[in-house]
Amino acid sequence: MSDAVPEFTIGVEEEYLLVDKDSCALANAPEALMNRCKSELEGQVSPEFLNCQIEIGTQVCRNVAEAREDLKNLRSTVARVAAEFNLAPIAASCHPFGDWKDQTHTDRDRYNTLQKDLAGVARRMLICGMHVHVGIDKKDQRIDLMNQLSYFLPHLLALSCSSPFWQGQDTGLSSYRLTVFDNLPRTGLPPKLEGWGAYERSVTALVHLGLMEDSSKIWWDLRPSARFPTIENRICDVSPLLENTLSLAALTQCLTRMLWRLQRLNQRWRLYDNMLISENRWRAQRYGVGEGLIDFGILEIVPFETLLDEMIELVAEDAEAVEAVAEVTGTRSILGSGTSADRQRAVYQEARDNGRDHDDALCAVVRHLQEEFHADL
Repeated sequence: MSDAVPEFTIGVEEEYLLVDKDSCALANAPEALMNRCKSELEGQVSPEFLNCQIEIGTQVCRNVAEAREDLKNLRSTVARVAAEFNLAPIAASCHPFGDWKDQTHTDRDRYNTLQKDLAGVARRMLICGMHVHVGIDKKDQRIDLMNQLSYFLPHLLALSCSSPFWQGQDTGLSSYRLTVFDNLPRTGLPPKLEGWGAYERSVTALVHLGLMEDSSKIWWDLRPSARFPTIENRICDVSPLLENTLSLAALTQCLTRMLWRLQRLNQRWRLYDNMLISENRWRAQRYGVGEGLIDFGILEIVPFETLLDEMIELVAEDAEAVEAVAEVTGTRSILGSGTSADRQRAVYQEARDNGRDHDDALCAVVRHLQEEFHADL
């Protein structure tokens, strides 16, 4: 095996919802807003499937410090331009009271095809996510690391949960987004793959059959990127707080590096059946960080705080190597303040306790999400 150390570059993509600053309701992005953002951000911003969404993506970043500066600029620019149209972005995976039936999709070939192919399933896609890319040049190594990294996907999801409400109701889940997304084909946990060749053969078969035009239509929680030499973590809800986004990106980067480091020592993380990992995925989706996840090595449900401490210790050497110690240890702050889902519920309950009706309390949640979007800028 080559001694060359991958650069472990990172890139972050985030999807935002646009809301009217007065009513807190979802609002479509005016063409002038999109044009202004595109002009100022030069290829780092684009429309998303629905007209009320906007997507940003960082450049390839050497470390999380570079990602912070890029994301600050992207978030600040979108917020500043949106404000000129009396709109505001929120970084939450579901709008607290928006109704998917009232939304329209963006009129672009890609999205028109999605609407046609996915029918009613596509119409419900009023959800936003965050994707973290980690650079790995070797194709087979990407697959091998993916197979092992899948174990940690529920842990990353639990930390990111930001979608407790759906169409004005508390769903009881911390990440309702996944219940919507999982209705699409080619979603969920990635299968265990033998190598790049096996992956490529399967992609080629589906393309040949006309079922998808390329591998960008594979929407697994973790996948080889269709455009870049990266592993792409797609399981996370989008985070209202910029620093939480950066902590999740850094933890993804360091877990990937840790698994590569084990590989160099002829070691590896044990591969567990997707049936078992799916159980943790569900627990994360339902409870966030509140009820713990299963440690399959000892066959016990372990408090999330213990699991997080173990992960931080596992990647300590890697966090040092990629200059992300503060961001990785910063994941503990999520346990202290709760996930976004926890905070949204607390804002709603406080508003109700203060005599505000259900609709006003949901509006208070949207205003809270606007404030958090700007908190670290």
